[in-house]
Amino acid sequence: MTKTLRRWGLFIVTNIAIIVMISIVLRVLEAYFGVQISTGWYSGLLVFAAIFWFAGALINLQISRWLAKRAYKIALIDQNIATTDPKLAIVYNTVAKIATQEWITMPEVWYYQQKSPNAFATGPSRNKSLVAVSTWLMSAMTENEIAAVVAHEMTHIMNGDMVTMTLLQWIMNTFIIFFSRVAAQAVSAASRDSGRWGLGWMSYFLLVIVFDVVLGFLASFILMAYSRKREFRADAGAAGYVGSNHMIDALRKLGDFKNTKAKQDGFAIMKISWGKTWMNLMRSHPPIEKRIEALQNLQYSS
Repeated sequence: MTKTLRRWGLFIVTNIAIIVMISIVLRVLEAYFGVQISTGWYSGLLVFAAIFWFAGALINLQISRWLAKRAYKIALIDQNIATTDPKLAIVYNTVAKIATQEWITMPEVWYYQQKSPNAFATGPSRNKSLVAVSTWLMSAMTENEIAAVVAHEMTHIMNGDMVTMTLLQWIMNTFIIFFSRVAAQAVSAASRDSGRWGLGWMSYFLLVIVFDVVLGFLASFILMAYSRKREFRADAGAAGYVGSNHMIDALRKLGDFKNTKAKQDGFAIMKISWGKTWMNLMRSHPPIEKRIEALQNLQYSS
């Protein structure tokens, strides 16, 4: 409860800071750069952007489990199913053990057919969450390695990463929709006044699209930086639950398949996967070597 209150308190303070900062920026633009923006217009736009994206983010978070179940051909693991296969039992029992230890409602546990080493956790809260692993991961890993991967996903749940990522995405989207339209309005007005473009209202909508793309691209750096940070925390949490050696072994096993391109989607928020990217800054997960190094340093310091 304390962590939840702290997270929402930070969320409220952050939004107040955003509103204050935006107001200051717009005042500076008006006072020193001659950009004339109606106070009512940008205030209304800010409210619209905040409500629109916040509502969308909350809806997406609430239905994340439902969407995940329909995005994958997944099968439920319960106590009866777990008795049919020792590796299914490891998945189920690891989730159950951590849930009991942390006093949370038992997450739904699923597995799905996929020829890549993936696992993910999703859900709107600790007590309404889901953990799923791929059949390929279970077949390729030892029981201790499977337990480590599952513990990693459970740490994401315990850290509230799904909620935090949703709130961060909401903040980024609010910035994007607000500043893209403010910038487009200013540039479009300037072009009309100078008579250079002559596109009228079309120039505004074209500029909105351009600024949406540019600002969205820049925002992705922030989102991916946070995503990488939370992966280090989840690795450390898993090490605490099952031992750092098992987490390191699991990462090494995953590293053996780093050339496997896993399917990316918006549902499997905590998914373990790789893709050839042109910049490390655009990766959602840190390099395997860095994650192993962080765990080894944690081992040494303890």
